[in-house]
Amino acid sequence: MYRSLLTLALLVFLGASVTAQSEEELKELKAQKAAEIGELEAQVAALKGEIAGIDKQLLVFPRWETGAFGIVGANLNGFSDWFARDQPNSTTLGVSFSANAFANYFTPKTFWRNGGNLNIGFARLQEKDRDGNVLQETELKAPDVINFTSLFGYKLSEKLAISVLGEYRSTLLENFNNPGYLDLGTGITWTPIENLIVVAHPLNYNFVFADAGSSYESSLGAKIMADYTREILAGVNWKSNLSYFLSYENADYSNWTWVNGVAFQAFKKVGVGFELGLRSNKQEAIAKEIADNPLQVYYVLGATYSL
Repeated sequence: MYRSLLTLALLVFLGASVTAQSEEELKELKAQKAAEIGELEAQVAALKGEIAGIDKQLLVFPRWETGAFGIVGANLNGFSDWFARDQPNSTTLGVSFSANAFANYFTPKTFWRNGGNLNIGFARLQEKDRDGNVLQETELKAPDVINFTSLFGYKLSEKLAISVLGEYRSTLLENFNNPGYLDLGTGITWTPIENLIVVAHPLNYNFVFADAGSSYESSLGAKIMADYTREILAGVNWKSNLSYFLSYENADYSNWTWVNGVAFQAFKKVGVGFELGLRSNKQEAIAKEIADNPLQVYYVLGATYSL
């Protein structure tokens, strides 16, 4: 009887030991399989990257590439019974908008790149007395910018092409085409790395349009343009464009414009963006009877939306 009970106890102990041992072995086996899955996932990701690289080399010709994004900046200020001001009740509304768009056409031996930039803004000030009567209402048009470019090239190699360029710059709401600038020229286009385009046109004529009797002058010169657009981080896009005209006739006729924009994608196609524009133009300073040639600046900060 005692021997039977001892035997039964021994068998239960051995069974428990075997079960515990088997459980540890299963956990270890599970960990090994999980590690193998991780290695396989890394290999799959690498293969997908290689496939994407091959797809870039197998682009279909001819083809169009298009895109657009915009920045909307808005501010609203209000004062009610704010007696530190002469007019204690007032509201101010300001809205600015910047848009960039491109449409590019490619064949095995040619390209046609078209792009445009628009920056426009409005502001409205309204002042009232304590009874709600409007004392003053002012609407302002903020300085604006329009810019269009069209670049056609015939490839001599994958990175070098003979090209012709047309670029127009002016304002829209106020003083449209006064002045307005149209560059037409020819030379070479160089694409040393992906997303960077450098245009060097030693033969370029800068047409300047303005009202009769103005001091603006057209001239022959060289055109340099550089454009760089890429996603620098996941969800962060950066665009930089430099346009420079060097006059052969008079240094006062030279001018340059440099626009930089960055967009942070927060949710789907919506995010936050900032655009900064810089310009130097001696002819505009002379026309405004300004002795020096100060750096011209504009900026927009607001919500973005990509199409």
